[in-house]
Parts: sequence; C-alpha cells; structure tokens
Amino acid sequence: MAQLISTNPSRNFEKIGSVRISSEKEIRQAVDNAKKAFKQWRRLSVKERANYLQDVYDKLYAKSDEISNLVSTEMGFPIKDQKLFDMGDGFDYFKWYIENAEKILADEITHEDDNEIHKVVYEPYGVSAVIQPWNFPFCQWSWGVVPSLIAGDTVVFKHSEECPLSGKLISDIISESSLPDGVFSEIYGDGKVGAMLLDQDIDLIVFTGSYKVGKEVYKKGAEKFIKVLLELGGSAPGVVFEDADTQPTVQNIFELRFTNCGQACDGLKRLIVHESLFDKIVAGLKQAIESKKIGDATDKANYFGPLVAERQVKLLEEQLKDATDKGADVVTGGKRPADLKGAYFEPTLLTNVTGDMRVWKEEVFGPLLPVVSFKTEAEAIELANDTEYGLGGYVFSEDLERADRVARSIESGEISINGVNYVCPHNPFGGYKHSGFGREHGKQGLHDLSQVKIIVMNKK
Repeated sequence: MAQLISTNPSRNFEKIGSVRISSEKEIRQAVDNAKKAFKQWRRLSVKERANYLQDVYDKLYAKSDEISNLVSTEMGFPIKDQKLFDMGDGFDYFKWYIENAEKILADEITHEDDNEIHKVVYEPYGVSAVIQPWNFPFCQWSWGVVPSLIAGDTVVFKHSEECPLSGKLISDIISESSLPDGVFSEIYGDGKVGAMLLDQDIDLIVFTGSYKVGKEVYKKGAEKFIKVLLELGGSAPGVVFEDADTQPTVQNIFELRFTNCGQACDGLKRLIVHESLFDKIVAGLKQAIESKKIGDATDKANYFGPLVAERQVKLLEEQLKDATDKGADVVTGGKRPADLKGAYFEPTLLTNVTGDMRVWKEEVFGPLLPVVSFKTEAEAIELANDTEYGLGGYVFSEDLERADRVARSIESGEISINGVNYVCPHNPFGGYKHSGFGREHGKQGLHDLSQVKIIVMNKK
C-alpha cells in the first residue's frame, strides 16, 4: 500500500516514519461507521458527550509531552512555543468546550405567555468532514474536532500530509479512550484523499487552509447542498500610530509576525507605521530579530526553527525576489542560513515596499515582514484594507478612541488593540473576504455547527 513519508525539516528532511495512505474503500467505511454511530451519539445529552470527551482530554493530556516532541520534530514548531501556543492553547479550547457547551447549546425560550412557549433547539447535522492544516497540529485538531463532537456530530478527520505522524498519534491515543466506535475516525493522505472524503455521504464540511483550496471545497459543498465552514488565509495588517508606546509595540509586532516562524493564518503580515515612528520601529524589529537564535526546533535555545517544508522556503524566496527586483530593501535576513541544512530561512525585514509586490498582495507564510509608512489615519486604513484577505488585524495607539475607530474601519474578523489577545475560546474566530466565512469557537462557533429548530407548543 502507498505510504505517506514524514520527514524532519530541522535535519535536512531525514525520514522520521510513514503512515499508510487511506484507500477510497477505507474512507467510505469510515463515513459509514460515522453515520451508524451518529444515531446514538446525537441522542446523548451535551453533558453525556462532554463526559466522554473529558476522558479523551485526560488521555491526550497524559501524553502531551510525547505529542509535543513529535510535532516539533515533524513540522518544525520550536518546542517552547509549541508547548504554549499549540499544546497549551489546544487543551485550553478543549477544556472550555467541555465546561461551556451544555449552557450554550441549551434550549432557548424566545417567547412565553400564559398559553404558549416557543423554544430554539440546537441539533447536530450528522457526519462532519473536518480537514485541518499543519501549522498548529494539535490546536488545529482541537479547534476542528472537539466542537463538532460536543455539538453531537460524528467526525471523519483528515490532517495535513505534512504532519501525518502527529495526527496518527492523536488518533491512536483517542482509540484508548471510552469514546464510542465510529464517533471519531481519522484518514491519511494528501489533497486527493481529502477530495475523496468530500465525495462521500457527509452532512457538514469544516475546512481550514488556503483560499485556493477553500474555494474548491466550497464548490463541493454547494454541489452536495450541505453547510460549509471555511477558515482560510490571511494577510493581517498592523497599524502603528505616532503615539504608540514603542518598546511594547515592537515586542508585540515581533511575536505576532515571527512566532512559529511566521506560519500563522492570522499573524501580522503587513506592517503600516506612521512616518514619525518608522525608523525607530524598524530599528527595534531589526534588533529583536538579530537577537534570536535559529536552529533545530527541538532545541529550547532556538527561537526560530525551520519552515515546514522545502516548498515553503522556495515560495518565500520567490516572493522575496519579486520584491527586491521591484526595489524593496532587505533590512536584515533575506536568505537561507549557510550553516544549516533543512527548511530554514532567515527572519527577514523589508522596507521600500510597494503595493504591486507579491509580499504585499499575497499571503506570506513565513518569517518575512514588509514595512510601509503612512501620514494620515485615512491612508493607514486604506493600506490596511488593501488586501483580498480579512482574518486578523492589529492597531497600536495610546488614543483608544482612535484605535477603536480604526479597528471598526478595518475589514477583518478580529482586531487587537495594543497587543490584547483575541484568540480565546470564548471569542468567535473567522474572516471577511477571502479569509472565509462562518465562525469557530465561542457561542457563535457552536451555533454555526448546529441545526436551528423552533419548537412551539401550548401550555395546557
């Protein structure tokens, strides 16, 4: 049978292991099993489903170090940040769903008088096909799978071909829990396997990935006339006004752009700085970048690891060359480290950036940050919205009234002011424009995964 080979991007792509690619017959069987399991799973109360998922949580948590080490080895997530932003956040979201879903999915009374009562009832769809990317392997699993399960759907899950061993380890641990057979299953392979899953008799699609693939997923959902939730790419602006507190602003920008080597959908990807602070912000970022070590992702001394794959490095090189050919200046970085073998690329800062450059027009999924200046608030907003995407956004200003006004003017699903974190389980997460539609997390996220039914009755 065909094998999906997993390699280590930190160590010149040495082979780690392999996973057998799922056949069409196996995919069909997984969906059939999920349909059968759904009949019983949907009848359970939210509290009963949460009890099963608590056992899954406990089993995964007991092996969190094993998962963390494999993720860092397989996709290059620096180990310290992986434990915090992938494992830590993934468990935080998981726990929040267990503790809050019963309240959120409870029946809602919309009208009641002496004679009648009207209720909104939230019910599951059926079999949910969940397809997730590689950049936060555990957290993306938690984001995609747990809310569907607790809402009463059964799940057939496909993780990215870039982290098959991580996906399989999670699945193997779940198989040791009390979760009923067929409620969760995982298939393995690349986009072709994902396409075969979408061809099956499924009831809901939950997809996170690129706009290009998301558009095809949406077409498939339309053909099947089923609901599709899409969280796609981003090119989040960061707007820095003249009154911003420079030191914490530089630190926030650095972390928002360069955590996980810049491989985050809603990471700050285009920096827009008032002309009076431009040189100071650029100098501060240059110093922050050059103070951090780059190397093997499993070494706690390294802030920067590799990118996930060679293809990501090549794409970054192409985007950078387009920029420099058109006049952009490299402040720091801009090449592969000479002493490292693997998917490494130096964190890079660009100035003299113009709107016709790929680093401005496209999503840049790596450690590269273009910086431009502005004079007026109106110009800053125009630059911020000069993108097809609308997932994240960041505003830095001591004038909170202005910051709020600008945040409301940016066409994006989430906006942070002065570094306050919006990625929290109680907040809905999703995008405008080519960044997708529907929301994950919070009350809105659970309701997006549910059928809405109205039940009215007399009281006598």
